[in-house]
Amino acid sequence: MTQSPLPALLAIDGGGTRCRLALEWAGRVFRVESGPANASSDFNGALEQIRLGLAQLGKAAGLTLAQLGEVPAFLGLAGVVSPKIAERLEQALPFVRVRIADDRPAALRGALGAGDGAIAHCGTGSFLASQIQGRDRIIGGWGQHLGDEASAQWLGRLALARTLNVCDGLEPGTGLSTRLLTQFSSPAAIVAFAAQASPLEFGALARTVTSQAKTGDALAEGLMRQGASYLADTLPRIGWAPGHALCLTGGLAPEYRNYLPRQMQQALQEPLGDPLSGALALARQFAIQPLPPSSPASGQQDD
Repeated sequence: MTQSPLPALLAIDGGGTRCRLALEWAGRVFRVESGPANASSDFNGALEQIRLGLAQLGKAAGLTLAQLGEVPAFLGLAGVVSPKIAERLEQALPFVRVRIADDRPAALRGALGAGDGAIAHCGTGSFLASQIQGRDRIIGGWGQHLGDEASAQWLGRLALARTLNVCDGLEPGTGLSTRLLTQFSSPAAIVAFAAQASPLEFGALARTVTSQAKTGDALAEGLMRQGASYLADTLPRIGWAPGHALCLTGGLAPEYRNYLPRQMQQALQEPLGDPLSGALALARQFAIQPLPPSSPASGQQDD
């Protein structure tokens, strides 16, 4: 088959927690899910999860892997930080016509559709993005060592650092620091954990912070205000202004709602869709673009 005779679209949204795949075909949308898929931190693992998801998707739709490979596809994957990584993925996957980008454009399109506005995405990692008057701006998402401010892993890591300050007598203890010291048994155990913890392991501690903040815990509330301040200070720098929609996406971001300035709270709206629906929209946009005349079956990827 050439130029995808199947009237279909395929989309993949892969992140540090899971990989989700969707096939739009014959008036139906088939969705499946596999494990973590970060192309930068674990390329082979991401590839394995994508292949596993494709096998599940083909089984659900009654299509072979070769048939799925001829469907125009958009892949939004965490860790696609360079064209080289996108090219490696393209060469390793069966798609005849594919566009590969990081996972942020799909999240932006899914949340806002075609409308103007911005999103603050805070899950295991974080990024901020806006689409205003046809221009997209996406910042952040650089991982636990260099960024991801206000993310779950950032919040968990900072909670441990502040707990060590309590141990040093630099600030008063609270219920949050007591719970963390009980969980880890000693400052030395905290240091040992932090030396080898993954973003997911740091991120799991964010639930303790948010639950303690709801009780009025001073340390937890201070951490939440610090994360919200980053969002409030940075979103206007990428074009958000009162009157534009604002979506809080990811598992942690909605927890910052009450800590944001009133103008931002008033602008908040529920996301129109999820990143996978955004990836499908980008696959649809990609599918109608003409193929390069010199290579009728070549793949493409975002810079």
